[in-house]
Amino acid sequence: MTASHPADAPRPPVPADPPVYVIGAGPGGLAVARALREKGVRAVVLEKSGRVGASWRGHYDRLRLHTTRRLSALPGLPMPRRFGRWVSRDNVVRYLEKYTEHHRLEVVTGVEVHRVERTADGTGWLLHASGGRELTGSAVVVATGYNHTPRLPDWPGRTEYTGELLHAARYRDAAPYRGRDVLVVGAGNTGAEIAVDLVEGGTARVRLAVRTPPHILRRSTLGWPAQYTGVLVRRLPVWLVDRLAGPVGRLSTPDLSAHGLPRPATGLYSRVRQGAIPVQDAGLVDAVRTGRVEVVAAVEAFEDGAVVLADGSRITPDAVIAATGYVRALEGLVGHLGVLDGRGRPVVHGGRTSPRAPGLYFTGFTNPISGMLRELAIDAGRIAKAVEKSGVTAAKRS
Repeated sequence: MTASHPADAPRPPVPADPPVYVIGAGPGGLAVARALREKGVRAVVLEKSGRVGASWRGHYDRLRLHTTRRLSALPGLPMPRRFGRWVSRDNVVRYLEKYTEHHRLEVVTGVEVHRVERTADGTGWLLHASGGRELTGSAVVVATGYNHTPRLPDWPGRTEYTGELLHAARYRDAAPYRGRDVLVVGAGNTGAEIAVDLVEGGTARVRLAVRTPPHILRRSTLGWPAQYTGVLVRRLPVWLVDRLAGPVGRLSTPDLSAHGLPRPATGLYSRVRQGAIPVQDAGLVDAVRTGRVEVVAAVEAFEDGAVVLADGSRITPDAVIAATGYVRALEGLVGHLGVLDGRGRPVVHGGRTSPRAPGLYFTGFTNPISGMLRELAIDAGRIAKAVEKSGVTAAKRS
C-alpha cells in the first residue's frame, strides 16, 4: 500500500469534517503527520513536488548528516544501523520514504499551497493551492523548510557577469570542475564541504571567499559527537556557552590565522543565536592548512569579467559557486497574517501559535545547535499535543 498519491490520481472519499493540513513532506511535515495520527487526528500532507523529501534529494552527493543516526531519527521509527553513524543523503531519502510507508501517512503530491487565510466564519483555515484548489482545514502546519529558496546576493555587476555562476543548490559533484579554477563563496557548512569535495575531485585550484570567519568544530572528538555537547548546553546562558566554547575550540582545532582564517571574534553561541551554525570539519582544516583550499576576501562585485574582492583584489575563476544560503519564502504564503518577523521568520514555532493566527503552526524554521532533525522530532510532539488540546476533534478518524 502506498501512502503517497499524485495530485491527478483518484483519491479516497474525503470525510465531511476538515483535516489538519501539513504543508511540506520533508522530515518536519512527516513527523508532525505521524504525531497527529498517534493522537487520532487526521493529517493530510501536501507536497508540491512528486515525492517526499524533495529538498534532500537535491543536495550535493557527498552530503552526510552532522548529527548522529540515533539523534536524527524521527519519532516512531529508528534509522537502520547499516546507515552508519553519519547518515548519507541517499539514506536520509530512503528513511523518509520508509517512514511514510511505515506509518501509512496520507501524503498528496503535486499540490502547491500558495496562500493560507482564515475561513469566512473564522473557525478554520482556507488553503489556496495549485489547480485552483481551495481546501479547508481545522488547523495548518507549515513545514516548507529552512532551506526553501536559494539566496543569491545582489552583487553589483552580477547580472552582467558572463562567467559561470551558480548557487550551491545546483552543485552535485566535482566532476564538471576537474582541472578548473573555482571560487566558492561562503564559509558555512555547505561552502566548506563543497570546497573540500572540489579538492578531492581533482579541481585544479579552489578558493574560498570568507566574509566572517566561522567557528569550526570537529564532528567528533574521541568518539564524542559535537551534537551531544550541543544538546547539553542548549539551555545554558549564551555568555556561559561562549566562555566554555572558547578554550575547547582552541584545543580541538588549530589556529588558521596564517592561512587567512582567523578565529572568530564573536562567541560560538552568540553566533548561533544570530543564525550561524558552527562548521563541522569534514576536511576543511587540513585543506586550508595544506594550501589546497585558499582563503580569500569576501566577494564585493563583478566587473569586466572579473570577481572583485573586499580587499580590492580581482580574480578570474572559471566558475563561481555561491554557498550563500536560503530564504524561507513565507511572505506570499502567510505574510498577510502578521506571523512573521522583520527577517521573514515565524515569530513562534513548535506547539505555540500567534494570537493573530490560532491554529497555524510552524516547524523547521530554526537551526538549533542541538540538531535540526532532533528539533523537528520534538516540535512534532508539541504540535500534536497543542492541536489535541485546542479541541480539534472533528477531524479525527472514525
